[in-house]
Amino acid sequence: MQQQSQGLQRSLGARHIRFMALGSAIGTGLFYGSASAIQAAGPAVLVAYLIGGAAVYMVMRALGEMAVRNPVAGSFGQYANTALGPLAGFLLGWTYTFEMVIVCLADVTAFGIYMGFWFPDVPRWIWVLGIVFLIGGLNLLSVKVFGELEFWLSLLKVGAIVAMIGGGVAIMLFGVGMADGGAATGIHNLWAHGGFMPNGVAGVIASFAVVMFAFGGIEIIGITAGEARDPQRVIPRAVNAVPLRILLFYVLTLGVLMSLYPWHRVGSEGSPFVQIFSRLGIGSAAAVLNVVVISAAVSAINSDIFGAGRMLYGMAVLRHAPRAFGRVSRNGVPWMTVVVMALALLAGVVLNYVMPEDVFVLIASIATFATVWVWLMILLSQFAMRRRMSRAEAAALQFPVPFWPLAPLAAIGFMLFIFGVLGWFPQTRAALVVGAAWLALLVAAWWLWVRPRRDPRGGAAPALAPD
Repeated sequence: MQQQSQGLQRSLGARHIRFMALGSAIGTGLFYGSASAIQAAGPAVLVAYLIGGAAVYMVMRALGEMAVRNPVAGSFGQYANTALGPLAGFLLGWTYTFEMVIVCLADVTAFGIYMGFWFPDVPRWIWVLGIVFLIGGLNLLSVKVFGELEFWLSLLKVGAIVAMIGGGVAIMLFGVGMADGGAATGIHNLWAHGGFMPNGVAGVIASFAVVMFAFGGIEIIGITAGEARDPQRVIPRAVNAVPLRILLFYVLTLGVLMSLYPWHRVGSEGSPFVQIFSRLGIGSAAAVLNVVVISAAVSAINSDIFGAGRMLYGMAVLRHAPRAFGRVSRNGVPWMTVVVMALALLAGVVLNYVMPEDVFVLIASIATFATVWVWLMILLSQFAMRRRMSRAEAAALQFPVPFWPLAPLAAIGFMLFIFGVLGWFPQTRAALVVGAAWLALLVAAWWLWVRPRRDPRGGAAPALAPD
């Protein structure tokens, strides 16, 4: 069943894949977007991260089952094509690409905000333009060089998070620093300012829009299957290790963060990590953390461009995307997809020039729609595949989904619930409208240009996508 991706190189080892997923998912959502989630739910945002993390783990197990069984380029785009039909594969592939573009826009925007910590008088769009060209160049290197670079960038921010947790605990234990207004640090801050759930259940529900955005990008593990050296061994290890680690990083980190500084004072100017250490009077720590969050943004952008490029490559193989996206350089890189992604990110330059203050919230909510849609389609693809298997085929699965079929069904229901959350709250309703319009445009594009047609021998064959 295993299929080698034509033109791509199987050069990624377990540590590359594990840290690429960490690099994609531990980025802007944690270092910048967490401020919005904290303001919505207060300390109870930790509960939202626990619930969201459990649902995302089920998505990863569903993806892992399919990726181990058939590790191909394009991954879940091809699985949806097989399990749910060509239209579903087309919708999933292009929506994932859309997700990566939107998430990258959020990341490059956050990068510009971070640089403002040191250079407040420099227009943000200048930093955004510079990082787009830098990351575009990095992604034209061979996949092995890319994986190695991503490993070290991700290792830097993971190490920084561990150090921050340890430093935060030390500050609380030994009383180093006092918050603004003389409020002492300590875990009492988790319930001393309006209670653990100050905005009620509604606040926790509202925070899911940002919480799910924060986990977005972890599905890149499936995308790497086409370039993994030993996917049957590497993918299960990455799937089992990464979600738990991300969950621990988010919950422990934010728990320490809100213990160091009252949750209601965590603003949205710059990274809350830098803000808190700066206001505690630990200026050097704030400067070091700013270096870390900048490297985290670069790492996340790097991973997202990789994921979108490989998805477009897989869709080109299926003729769901222009054939030019299937062209591979001598280094084994689908270079045209990198160029197109870099051009798309130039929209971030325009947005940061036109609306620098409001662009992040808008982008994050749209990215949440695209992310949750991708996860829903992954779950539905796995569910459809499993239902078609014989008992012998299901028994032969090397990495089956646990608690079948109840756990996948619960995860599907949760993803539908998130769509309801986006539509219920006014500040995120625009994301649902944009997402629905995007899907409608894709359906129209399918029927007009990419609709499967019958070949002369009587079988169905996909029409060529326009070059």
